[in-house]
Amino acid sequence: MQNCTGNPHAPCADAISRLQKPIMTRKIASKRGIFGLETIKQRSHVILTPVPWEVTTSYGSGTSLGPQAILDASSQLDLFDLERGRATSGEVHLELEDPFFYQQNKKLKILAKKIISELDQFGELSTKSSSNLKKINLECAKMVRLIYEKTQAILRENKIPGLIGGDHSTSLGAIQAVSELFKGDIGVLHIDAHADLRSSYQGFQYSHASIMHNVCSLKIGPKKLVQVGIRDFCEEEFEYIKKNKMRIATYFDQHLKKSLFSGQAWNALCEKIISELPQNVYISFDIDGLSPEFCPHTGTPVPGGLSFDQAIYLLGALGRSGRKIVGFDLTEVAPGPSGEWDANVGARILFALCGLTEPPDQI
Repeated sequence: MQNCTGNPHAPCADAISRLQKPIMTRKIASKRGIFGLETIKQRSHVILTPVPWEVTTSYGSGTSLGPQAILDASSQLDLFDLERGRATSGEVHLELEDPFFYQQNKKLKILAKKIISELDQFGELSTKSSSNLKKINLECAKMVRLIYEKTQAILRENKIPGLIGGDHSTSLGAIQAVSELFKGDIGVLHIDAHADLRSSYQGFQYSHASIMHNVCSLKIGPKKLVQVGIRDFCEEEFEYIKKNKMRIATYFDQHLKKSLFSGQAWNALCEKIISELPQNVYISFDIDGLSPEFCPHTGTPVPGGLSFDQAIYLLGALGRSGRKIVGFDLTEVAPGPSGEWDANVGARILFALCGLTEPPDQI
């Protein structure tokens, strides 16, 4: 069992220094919109918010480049699906990037890297780094608040909010806004390699490793958290899950694989997973919930996980269950040197998520 005082996603300090480099993001830009479509916000039923943010990532870097890479790859998709017909018949609009995310990510990432390095080398922080840690926590709180307000604005227009990260910490404000609107009567379907249930990590209150702990700590939070594909967690998180078993249902990857290897069908397992969810569902999809072959450049890849087909089937089964998708996010897509494969997979997951917000066509 992994010790909670250690790095949950990066046991090797040399790997951190080699992989964790400050990332500069490009402003979201395209002649056409997401999936190559020209869209009008007022006519769109889904509004996507790009959040190129990776301040507290603890291993590999690059997820701040995810929104632009997904946009670039998305125009290569064919806009037809066997199950849903023309899945973008209701328009999906991608907002322009807010300059706050680019500017603050660029500055704070450098400070966070120094903090992580000091902790790895000395086990404690200098006075200057302690001061910088407080600054990072304050600025991350501003990030959460800004996304919360942006999501509230989308909801006031009776549209479905979708968020494209960035690291997984970016989801908190969106989930908070949706949960408040429904007075907590929602469930979160959390697809991820990591439990993300640490109370904090490396002193960062809004760490990507703490997103679901922060979600569960909201004043008006979702009544159910259903986790799928979890295979990297510490004892503290495992105990938290057991302590909150009425609110958290975790389908560990090891248990899912044992069921599959013993002959259980994936559709039966999906039905069991979905049965844990209430009528209103928010989907939080960390791309590293997939097997690393589908996301080799994500910041914290872990062996195992869902295949692309398994994930798409699970999402389709959720749609067929009649539950209402009230919001979603896709995080941790990092393009890597070429950017094509990770972004291509990410764009197709995003396409499936957007398609869940529409009634299926009969084919």
